[in-house]
Amino acid sequence: MNRIITSILITGALFLNFQACKAQTEAKLNVETVTEGDGKMLLGPQMLTQFDNAPYNDWFGKEYLEYALDSKSIAELRNHNWNNINMTVFVGTWCSDSHREFPRLIKILNEINFPVEKLTIIATDRKKQTPGGEHAIFKVEKVPTVILSKDAQELGRITESPLSGYLERDLLQILKGK
Repeated sequence: MNRIITSILITGALFLNFQACKAQTEAKLNVETVTEGDGKMLLGPQMLTQFDNAPYNDWFGKEYLEYALDSKSIAELRNHNWNNINMTVFVGTWCSDSHREFPRLIKILNEINFPVEKLTIIATDRKKQTPGGEHAIFKVEKVPTVILSKDAQELGRITESPLSGYLERDLLQILKGK
């Protein structure tokens, strides 16, 4: 009987601890700040819907609509099994490279039906730092940085701009292990 009670107490404590961590994480989601030099800026973990809001939607929407996808690479990416791949993207809402590459990446992910729950978006300040310290964990030095991982192991990353000139081609190269 004591084991049952102890088990119930431990399970309850773990549940409360999980809920507290979840609430703490949610409280830090979608943080926006205003700086004198940069105006509005996103910091830390973000939901994609944040980029529907001003002033981010100006640059995001324009680049998203204007980007011409590489159809051959998109077809190959569509055939990939994304269920065991996670993607972490560090962006700077103040950064011209992020203004260009991040909307393009999202257009690609939408085209290939990338599972949104596998995408983590983290916004940095001008020093490429994040309030939660994620920048240090992932060793981010420039933005945007796109990191693909599988089973908590990094497969590869794209930093600032794709080497091939197309994000979708560089994503394929990472997946192929080249």
